[in-house]
Amino acid sequence: MTEQKTIVLDVKCMTCQGCVNAVTRILKRKDPDALVSVDMGGGLVTAETCAQAIELAEALTAGGYETKVAGAQL
Repeated sequence: MTEQKTIVLDVKCMTCQGCVNAVTRILKRKDPDALVSVDMGGGLVTAETCAQAIELAEALTAGGYETKVAGAQL
């Protein structure tokens, strides 16, 4: 079983609640059990997930959001 970890992503261009919903939906497709928190003003997304950080960043980039991994910890 894969361990859950905290992943912080730096996500650009989140401008509205629709963006928050889209980002959350994209991450939940990778891990339906993920706990996602979005700080739209700060441009940070935190996820408690079993998914890999790079996998989440790539999914958000494919969804149209410029994204980079800001941090991850077990």
